[in-house]
Amino acid sequence: MFVLVLSLFTVQAFAYQEVPYHFGFKKSKGGKLPSIDQEGFKGIVDKHGAIFLGDTSKKELFLTFDNGYENGFTPRILDTLKEKKVPAVFFVTGHYVKDQPELLKRMTAEGHLIGNHSWSHPDMTKVPNARIKEELDKVKEAVSQITGQKEMQFLRPPRGIFSERTLAVSKELGYTNVFWSIAYKDWDTKVQRGGKYAYDNVIAQLHPGAVILLHAVSKDNADALGQIIDEARRQGYEFKSLDQLRATPPLAVP
Repeated sequence: MFVLVLSLFTVQAFAYQEVPYHFGFKKSKGGKLPSIDQEGFKGIVDKHGAIFLGDTSKKELFLTFDNGYENGFTPRILDTLKEKKVPAVFFVTGHYVKDQPELLKRMTAEGHLIGNHSWSHPDMTKVPNARIKEELDKVKEAVSQITGQKEMQFLRPPRGIFSERTLAVSKELGYTNVFWSIAYKDWDTKVQRGGKYAYDNVIAQLHPGAVILLHAVSKDNADALGQIIDEARRQGYEFKSLDQLRATPPLAVP
C-alpha cells in the first residue's frame, strides 16, 4: 500500500510543468485591489487553491509573519498582538524551530497559528518531490512535538519561488500555499528606516481581503505594528485568522 501511494504521488506530481515563478503582484493604491493578472501564474495559483487575497467584498485583513530566524523582535510583536487581540500566522523554518522552542510555545498558547516555511528554506522548484515532503514533514512534526499543534495546513514557499509542480505536491500533502497582497522590502536588517517607514508602506496598500506579509526580523515592523493595527481598525478593517479564510473560500476577483 505504501509503495502504491508513493507511486501515485510521484506520477501525479511529475505530470505538471516545472516553470519557476517568483511571486510578485501589482500593489494596491488608494484602496484599489492588487493584481496578479500580468505575472503569468494566476491560472496555476487559482487551480491549486493557493491564497493571495481573501474575500474582497469584506474589510478583513489577515496578518502573516515569516520567521526564518530570530532577531529579537518577535517577543515585542507577540506583546502587541496580545494587547490588540489580533491573530496571526507565523511561518517558521527548521532553524527557527530548533532555536526558539519557547517562542513557538508562546505563539500557540496565545492563539496564533504556526505555518510551514520548510526545514532548510530551499528553492523548492529545484528539489524532487520526496525532498519537498521531507522538508515539510520535518517542520510539522517538530512543531507538533514542541507545541502540541497537531495540524499544519498553511505553507509559505521559501523565497516566494514556486511552480505548478510544487503547488500540486504541497497541496497533495494537505497544504494551502499562502502568498500575500501587501508587502514591502522589510527583510534586510541592514536597511531599516524606522517605524514610520513601515507604517506608511503598509497603510498605503490597505485593501479589502488583504493578506499582509511582514518579516519578524525587522525592527521597523516591531516598532510600527501597534499603529498599523490601530489605523487599520480606524478605517473599518477587522483582523481575522487565516483558518477562518480557508473555512470560507474567498470570492473570485475579476
